[in-house]
Amino acid sequence: MTRPFLIGVAGGSSSGKTTISERLAEMTGEQHLSLIELDSYYLDRSGESLEERSTANYDHPDAFDWPLLNDHLAALANGASVAVPIYDYAQHNRSGNTREVHPNRIVVVDGILVLYDRALRERFDLKIFVDTAADIRLIRRLRRDVAERGRTAESVIDQYLSTVKPAHERFIEPSKRHADVIIPEGGLNRPALDVLLARVRELVTD
Repeated sequence: MTRPFLIGVAGGSSSGKTTISERLAEMTGEQHLSLIELDSYYLDRSGESLEERSTANYDHPDAFDWPLLNDHLAALANGASVAVPIYDYAQHNRSGNTREVHPNRIVVVDGILVLYDRALRERFDLKIFVDTAADIRLIRRLRRDVAERGRTAESVIDQYLSTVKPAHERFIEPSKRHADVIIPEGGLNRPALDVLLARVRELVTD
């Protein structure tokens, strides 16, 4: 079996990473591309109360289980399937369920800090950073968290100012220098998406 081609898609919260990743998956087909979200690898916080979990900093590198994610990518590279945790945003914790991810020809890992961890970064054959203006990212995050995650606008803004913005400036934005490709405006950048899709299709037909 040919080793999967690993793609890392990083960028700020609500920059358009997931739009790009899901578009690639949709156009390529699940039989060819497996998609993994970094959010699935938030640490298990079952020993904490809901109040403690709700106030944790989920934009800091320490919030993630890097060893598990690295182990899973190593297993996929060796042709084995992995059980990826399913995260429950309402409970701020892993749900206890998993989903099986297969070592397809292409594996895409999408998340704010996938270019931060050196060990993880070195696994990728292609490293992408989605670069979107801060005001656009905030508006998108506000709409998403209120509509999909049951948050209040005030709580989203408070979190943005206290943890999201500082983490972006300290950890996420500097990781851009490790990218092979920088895509402005995320999924709205159709020419860049078309070029990326063409490359992915080449891999599938090799």
